[in-house]
Amino acid sequence: MATNTMRAAALLGVVLLLLCAARHGAAQRYEAIYSFGDSISDTGNLCVGGCPSWLTTGQSPYGETFFKRPTGRCSDGRVIIDFLAEHFGLPLLPASKATGGNFKKGANMAIIGATTMDFDFFKSIGLSDSIWNNGPLDTQIQWFRQLLPSACGRDCRRHLSKSLFVVGEFGGNDYNAALFSGRSMADVTGYVPRVVSHIIRGLETMIRLGAMDIVVPGVLPIGCFPIYLTLYGTSNAGDYDGDGCLKSYNSLSYHHNSLLKRSIAKLQRTYPRTRIMYADFYTQVIQMIRAPQNFGKLYLLLVFLLPSSNK
Repeated sequence: MATNTMRAAALLGVVLLLLCAARHGAAQRYEAIYSFGDSISDTGNLCVGGCPSWLTTGQSPYGETFFKRPTGRCSDGRVIIDFLAEHFGLPLLPASKATGGNFKKGANMAIIGATTMDFDFFKSIGLSDSIWNNGPLDTQIQWFRQLLPSACGRDCRRHLSKSLFVVGEFGGNDYNAALFSGRSMADVTGYVPRVVSHIIRGLETMIRLGAMDIVVPGVLPIGCFPIYLTLYGTSNAGDYDGDGCLKSYNSLSYHHNSLLKRSIAKLQRTYPRTRIMYADFYTQVIQMIRAPQNFGKLYLLLVFLLPSSNK
């Protein structure tokens, strides 16, 4: 998983998500929102039945600024999907694993630590010991299928065509698992086409079920994450860009996002009646690093917790 500070900073990506989702005008309305992803979006799936004792985000001070208690969100308040739901006048999405949840206005399948690829992929590359959660993309799609009868009954295609799907980000934890296990950058870069292809297959499954409006975020600039700067920092100034971030790790993120955008464009041509919208989290975070003073109340957080060429 990426550090919690970077996950919290990604909240500003909501601005771009709102612009994408409302592209056809301010009058856009949705019957429901269905969310898939990892800790950027999890609203409590890992804490259904109680947060594990080892889960930092299940303890104070997480949740203190909005919910007044830990909810399993990787934030002291709301996450991106919460703001989206509020913007469209919908209730905050219930965790899909919650027993007896009301899913008629949407559901959140995202879970902390989620990967794109399933266990068999990581086993095939010798990284089975690096994966601990049971919520990869395919599993989240299974959770979604299971709740559909209670969400939309016999008229699911119509309901899903009037719903917003937010799928991701996916990919970050796939690369984290490999990099933190000591795999070379060349090896991890070689996984990118398989990861992106798996995302596209997941999107196609949702489209065939009836999804029409889909937002697909890219991955964050991991070369700016404090954990990467700490673990892989060097004394060579040439390893860093002008923002104080590690070039090679950001190049990995950029490569993923470039391939994802091209693949989304191809999928859009295959399904011209859908709207598949790429959300650029990468650029949002870079802009925060370069000019944190432009982001209001997050200024102090960014100054102290994110790298900057001005520090």
